[in-house]
Amino acid sequence: MNAEFFASIADIEREKGIPQSYMIEKIEQALLAAMKKNYPATADCARVELNPIEKTVDMFIQKTVVEVVENQNTQYSLEQAQAIDPNVEIGGVVNEPVDTSRFGRIAAQAAKQVIIQGIREAERNLVYDEFTSKEHEILTGVVTRIDQRTGGVSIQIGSYNDNTEAMLSSGERIPNEPLKDGDRIKVYVIEVRKTTRGPQILISRTHPGLVKRLFELEVPEIFEGIVEIKSIAREAGNRTKIAVDSSDSDVEPIGACVGPKGSRVNAIVDELGGEKIDIIRYSDDPTEYVAAALAPSEVVSVTVQEDGKSCRVIVPDNQLSLAIGKEGQNVRLAARLTGFKIDIKPESQA
Repeated sequence: MNAEFFASIADIEREKGIPQSYMIEKIEQALLAAMKKNYPATADCARVELNPIEKTVDMFIQKTVVEVVENQNTQYSLEQAQAIDPNVEIGGVVNEPVDTSRFGRIAAQAAKQVIIQGIREAERNLVYDEFTSKEHEILTGVVTRIDQRTGGVSIQIGSYNDNTEAMLSSGERIPNEPLKDGDRIKVYVIEVRKTTRGPQILISRTHPGLVKRLFELEVPEIFEGIVEIKSIAREAGNRTKIAVDSSDSDVEPIGACVGPKGSRVNAIVDELGGEKIDIIRYSDDPTEYVAAALAPSEVVSVTVQEDGKSCRVIVPDNQLSLAIGKEGQNVRLAARLTGFKIDIKPESQA
């Protein structure tokens, strides 16, 4: 029976990934709780020892050997003790085996609950540990349910038991992105939190980090560190601006990101549902950097103001609306990308 018991613990480790040492600790706690319920008067002296090597389960009351017995539940006289262990002396301890067949239903139920809770806690810890290591990374998930009332989407993402769900809230969805049950999508892991109900995995489709990781997947030069992403400004579902630079003079960073016939950037655009992506060359010169960030508009001049945080940009009259963009989107993204407050004026008013 003991052999089957320890074999079951080994099965749990294989099937669920829960270490045997963890389960043995929890089972010892469960059996100890059951002993204390069944023998409350000896609770402080109750002991449980599981030995997976010898495949033994020992439960006993540890009694102290005294000259005069004052508490029969926790003490033995020398005569009683030597009947069990002839070599014991006053002050020593003797283990009195516990008859587990006398355990009541309540005690057994208490042990069962501790074991079940231990398994659940271990599973939650395994999920938490796995996904904590994947924070700020991309995972591929499958849409399992869409809440028509809130717009939230349940995503099943891979884990050790392939049964971990994360919620993509409406605020983290790409606006107007059509999703349906069974769709496979890539999500960005923002954070993993511990809660009383288990790990909470916060994911996003709107985070700029998603664009960064997609470029790392598609562009080998970025993954290898030759091309560096300096900054990203994004309005999910509409437009993203990304500034790149190269540490190798033979590698043109924009061309590397675009790829042959636009294959690399087009793959990212498709993943983001048609979101426009402007790739610009980073520069340490603020005037060059701001001018590039306002693409596709032409720029006549850029003047950095005395505060070092804002600049005046002059553009041709026929380029003003293009520089500002629809509802100010182009200049807004350029400002976020470069970190400068940008004031645009047409050439006729300069």
